[in-house]
Amino acid sequence: MTNLRELGRTGLMLTPIGLGCWQFSKQQNLAGKFWPSLDDQLIEKITGLSLEGGINWFDTAEAYGNGASEKALSKALQTLGKKPEEVVVATKWWPMFRLASNIPKTIHERISALDPYPVSLHQVHQPWGFSSEKAEMKAMAELVERKQIKNVGVSNFSAGKMKNAWEVLNKKGTPLASNQVRYSLLDRRIESNGVMKMAKELGITIIAYSPLAQGLLSGKFHDHPELLNNTGWRKYTPLFSKRGMEKSLPVIRLLQELSGKYNATPSQVALNWLIHFHGETVMAIPGATKENHVKENTCAMQFRLSDEDMVRLDQVSRPFK
Repeated sequence: MTNLRELGRTGLMLTPIGLGCWQFSKQQNLAGKFWPSLDDQLIEKITGLSLEGGINWFDTAEAYGNGASEKALSKALQTLGKKPEEVVVATKWWPMFRLASNIPKTIHERISALDPYPVSLHQVHQPWGFSSEKAEMKAMAELVERKQIKNVGVSNFSAGKMKNAWEVLNKKGTPLASNQVRYSLLDRRIESNGVMKMAKELGITIIAYSPLAQGLLSGKFHDHPELLNNTGWRKYTPLFSKRGMEKSLPVIRLLQELSGKYNATPSQVALNWLIHFHGETVMAIPGATKENHVKENTCAMQFRLSDEDMVRLDQVSRPFK
């Protein structure tokens, strides 16, 4: 059985890996166009396999298809017969071009889209709203007081903004549960910009999105460069450039070496490092568009790298801090 760990200081117990649900957007709105449209049957299968593999929580957002992901997730969980108390659902409010006053005005939309599953974690998706993070946190705290949401998180917040958010909520008697950020062996910037340090000091969980660096940590693109032609927009990003691929090669080769030692895949080794290297501070939310993706993600929770091997991965990936 997968060990549970506490989300921040909320008392909410989660598996170290959850399922990111951006890919359930059904190509609705601009954000949804990022993924192919998955039919309800495949979404149900992916959700069901996640549950079978031990995952007990799912992360979605208003911006993922303007609620399409939330509705698809709720439908899948209901079809699978999961009761509200058996799973945890996190979602996010989109702040761009909005004021903090929009948070209470739109919470009924989030509740309705996820019904009957409660909003166990409501996060501010980006730090780019028309209101300050302090105003946003006051609005979030009011939703907790009204019992419309259970916990509060943020996403993509700097160390300073995260501390400001924590201070406002702390005065209201509500902990800041989490900061959801891009984090992987090929993107360790939160370890050098103060976010990780602040999270540990304040007892805030880091929820790592893009934990496999858009699939780069699987090693398949290094071993089969011709696959880069089928990566869509990714091939134009620095990590997927020729120079980027050369820079990450030592990390990939070590992951491949360790995968043999642990009878795992390179992706599983990468996820395992992520959820253990910083104790219980980091949780990860890889996505999945295929059944084998889910099985690979969940099996990453079934073993633990040795301290020595985690240090080796730390050392070889330090150029990405």
